[in-house]
Amino acid sequence: MMWRLFIWQARSRYPEDLKQSLVESYLRALKGYVPNLDEEKFKSRLRLFVLFRTLQVLGAYGFRGYFEKKPHFLGSVPFAIDNLRRLIKTPFNQYPYLNEVLTKLTTMTQFYEAVQDRRLEVSIYSFAYKKGIPVDNSGNGGGYVFDCRSINNPGKYEYYRQFNGMDQEVIKFLEDDGEITNFLNHVYSLVDPHVKRFIERKFTHLQVCFGCTGGQHRSVYCAEHLAEHLAGKFDIRVTVTHRELDIEKMM
Repeated sequence: MMWRLFIWQARSRYPEDLKQSLVESYLRALKGYVPNLDEEKFKSRLRLFVLFRTLQVLGAYGFRGYFEKKPHFLGSVPFAIDNLRRLIKTPFNQYPYLNEVLTKLTTMTQFYEAVQDRRLEVSIYSFAYKKGIPVDNSGNGGGYVFDCRSINNPGKYEYYRQFNGMDQEVIKFLEDDGEITNFLNHVYSLVDPHVKRFIERKFTHLQVCFGCTGGQHRSVYCAEHLAEHLAGKFDIRVTVTHRELDIEKMM
């Protein structure tokens, strides 16, 4: 189980999709030795193992940092807390008191801000062109504005007007001909290296906007998929605002 040391090492900060991919690779290899492996039981025990390891390193960081006054270990505490925060997104319901303590620990402001404020924030918007392009409130300017109006519009059909780009009906309509997938692949090829360089240069903000006719279908779909793509690939903050739907959320 030594592989888990680098997957959940405090400062490694691997994306969640990479962690899951590595676990799945391990399971496939393990089945060569344990044909009747119970995957659900394995994953359940793995979560407890990761929790134990995370609490173990937090104890070590806390002692070496707060009591022995070694700043290197203090600097690792927020990263371990962030690992713990991600882990308890699925609560440990079999241990209610422990889960309550962990929740309080991970919501302490000094730990939350220490990690979050250092990361690049990508703000993603969907909007209707007739209402103007979203303002960049960060004050940095720049970023991307992508025009989705060349993509086949579900909004021209009465049936789809009751839905938006997060609904399965619209998703199927847009994906059936592959046009929007090709469009987004080009977006990824532009935005991915931009995000990578911004992280390397320690920039704090990037804005990406998707516009269409009504700000309800195509732009919403694109904003959602770029947000999922970036959140899975990079250790960054991602916020999504569907302006015309009055929806704001963090990924």
